[in-house]
Amino acid sequence: MRSYSPDLTPPWKKQAPAPEVAAEPDLVVEEVTTGFCGAVIRCEAGTVTLEDRFGKHRVFPLAPRGFLLEGKVVTLVRPSAAPARPARTASGSVAVPGARARVARAGRIYVEGRHDAELVEKVWGDDLRIEGVVVEYLSGIDDLPAIVADFAPGPDARLGVLVDHLVPGSKESRIAAAVTGEHVLVAGHPYIDVWEAVKPASVGIAGWPVVPRGVDWKTGVCAALGWPPNSGAAWQRILSGVRTYKDLEPELLGRVEELIDFVTAP
Repeated sequence: MRSYSPDLTPPWKKQAPAPEVAAEPDLVVEEVTTGFCGAVIRCEAGTVTLEDRFGKHRVFPLAPRGFLLEGKVVTLVRPSAAPARPARTASGSVAVPGARARVARAGRIYVEGRHDAELVEKVWGDDLRIEGVVVEYLSGIDDLPAIVADFAPGPDARLGVLVDHLVPGSKESRIAAAVTGEHVLVAGHPYIDVWEAVKPASVGIAGWPVVPRGVDWKTGVCAALGWPPNSGAAWQRILSGVRTYKDLEPELLGRVEELIDFVTAP
């Protein structure tokens, strides 16, 4: 017969049970012993996998009081079976199964170059097809005034333009000011090239190199990173690291969403 050993720990020394929180995907927590902070990407029997902002994965046991959520101790538990979440497009929008592409609108979005167009297509392509928005690219921004004049924007044919390096005092800002109007919206990000709008961690680098003035930016980047001096191959390497909107900097995300809203507004 077993002997009973009462718990003689004083009540004031006992730890209160931590609230249980389901380890749902994308929940951001901190593991208490290591300080590793990341988003839940997978929860299996007895373990949870976190991904930090650099893309590094760590697996931890689902230990009681093992994590901090918004600074408070919690116990992560495996989520109960629940209806599947709606599928998302690469841009984060709710996917529409079986949706057919809409007939192209008269309105357009122009971007500066082929790399910009390929990046927009990879992340926002599904959304743009449903909305019937066509993306075309310029061969540089110098011809933008003539292109806008030829396009003849109007209430039913709005024109949105995405510009690289749109900062005060730049050539791009002067051209943008000359063409912006009621039916034309020029929006831009601060980066010299759209390459830089991809988060370094998504490409597997610590950061984008600083290229000296007077040196072609892409050439300087490839040299600094030890990549072959072929911007086409380098771009494919960068583009392959982009899976969803999470791989892009907010300064680009906001501008593209703004242009889509402008072109599709009633």
